[in-house]
Amino acid sequence: MAETFNILAIGDAVGSPACNYLREKLSGVISHFGIDLTIVNGENSADGNGMLPQSAEALIDAGADIITGGNHTFRRREVYNFLDDSKFCVRPANMPSTAPGYGCTVIDTGKARVLVISLLGTVYMEPVESPFTCAERMLETNADKYDIAVIDFHAEATSEKAALARFLDGRVSVVFGTHTHVQTADEQILPKGTGFITDLGMTGVTDSILGVKSEIIIEKFISRMPVRFEQASGEASANGAIFMIDKSSKKCIGVRRISF
Repeated sequence: MAETFNILAIGDAVGSPACNYLREKLSGVISHFGIDLTIVNGENSADGNGMLPQSAEALIDAGADIITGGNHTFRRREVYNFLDDSKFCVRPANMPSTAPGYGCTVIDTGKARVLVISLLGTVYMEPVESPFTCAERMLETNADKYDIAVIDFHAEATSEKAALARFLDGRVSVVFGTHTHVQTADEQILPKGTGFITDLGMTGVTDSILGVKSEIIIEKFISRMPVRFEQASGEASANGAIFMIDKSSKKCIGVRRISF
């Protein structure tokens, strides 16, 4: 049987309920599944919106090795210096180079050196550099620095996520999508050995709309007027996926969608 390197990817953590829930549950999941590296999308981990140093640190304390970003990464200015100082919290690489922080990082776990890249989609999103071009540049720039490459593609359109995964098939071990907060049932291994899922889903309060109080979002749709988002409260859950990478070939040999 092939020796594997197991990666746990957790979908968009929304607010303090998500951080608290992961602090309570994540270590048990890591232990149970023999996880070697845990990645959590934390772009909305602060209450209200965006990310703060405190919310990022809460995710690290809960067991995340790497925190990835998204279109709300820069919503709170208080996180800018943190992004500049931290190699464990990555913002989208295809943002302008003047943006705070780093678009990728390499973490050496002792079992493997893992390159983690955060990317933004361009369909129905703010205009940024092509994620296809940026991904190729990131891989080339770091070519001799990693054994396994993983991409968090924070995008709206499922077709764009699938296109990027197939574009990179065989060149990276994992591509997972985030942003929509809805877990998809299409986990798969692509023909050349890249593990893929369109969206990991959300971590946060179950009785909510994307982690926000349902009545607020309903009012926004009915009135078409601006509203102030308020964090939902109640029971939480987490969604994500486990990717099993063959340590020899660096190909994904197993994908398991999880909810807990």
